[in-house]
Amino acid sequence: MTVAPTSPIAAEQMAGACARFLESLSPGQRERTTYSYEDGERVFWYYPPLNRHGLPLRDMEPNQQALANAIIASALTDDAYEKAGQITDLETVLGPLEAERGEVTWDRDPGLYYFTVFGEPGGEGPWGWKAEGHHLSLNFSIWGDQIISTTPFFFGSNPAEVRTGPKAGRRILARSEDLALELMSDLDATQKSKATIYDEAPRDIVTYNATRVSLPQEEGLPVSKMNGAQKEMLMALVTEYVGRLRSEVAEQKLQAVTESGLDRLYWAWGGPVDRTEKHYYRIHGGSFLVEFDNWQNDANHIHSVWRDVENDFATDVLREHLVGYHII
Repeated sequence: MTVAPTSPIAAEQMAGACARFLESLSPGQRERTTYSYEDGERVFWYYPPLNRHGLPLRDMEPNQQALANAIIASALTDDAYEKAGQITDLETVLGPLEAERGEVTWDRDPGLYYFTVFGEPGGEGPWGWKAEGHHLSLNFSIWGDQIISTTPFFFGSNPAEVRTGPKAGRRILARSEDLALELMSDLDATQKSKATIYDEAPRDIVTYNATRVSLPQEEGLPVSKMNGAQKEMLMALVTEYVGRLRSEVAEQKLQAVTESGLDRLYWAWGGPVDRTEKHYYRIHGGSFLVEFDNWQNDANHIHSVWRDVENDFATDVLREHLVGYHII
């Protein structure tokens, strides 16, 4: 059973942010934005550029855009909120790069990030919201004063490192990559051999955009076989993902990880231990899963995700509450 964090302030602020956003919309905009909580749209998520349901930023007035972004801000730390904004802003970098290479396949527009609200914010039943576009997918469910789900939580970056122009040197997800490389570099030969489950990195995160995660049993190096310093590095990497949530929610999530025991987690790697080469890693144990892949564009294009295997989209919490929604 998944224990949902009781976070009355967070739940209230998310509900207020969503309500203010919805109140600002015209009837036509509201119709595009709102769904019932039971709707299958809530559990469809994806991270490439594509036509989505919901209301995109470019179809909003400036005040509505500010209110939409305030929903994201209500859920994340200031640093994570800034990263989310930088991810959307990378579209202004990617567009000219693709035009220069003659590879234009999509309108790289930072206005193509879509917002949807499911159910009644702050109502008696469960409700949720989603903010999604290229390389960003945030999915939250709330019930009363509980944040009943915060996953799937996806951050990506293309390019992973901006190499030309006024934003040259920007690496939005640098810490997610550098901590992992530091950990792999600290392992001895036996540990590295056990951790390496792929000689070559996969082309993408293995779980893709599955509504329900289906993975083989935990693979790689058991964290129980790491020394104290290595376990600290692993925990720093876990915190890098979970710690993107606002502090009181993140603290409860991290406490659940530590109480379950770091030793139940496994560390897995694919490809060379080299930032300039295609590489992949996974942290997996029980319901906790993180995946990171930097394969595309000659190892300059990151996909990363945090999943709660049993409780993505609040599946486990709702099951325990015996709610008869067909969401699986």
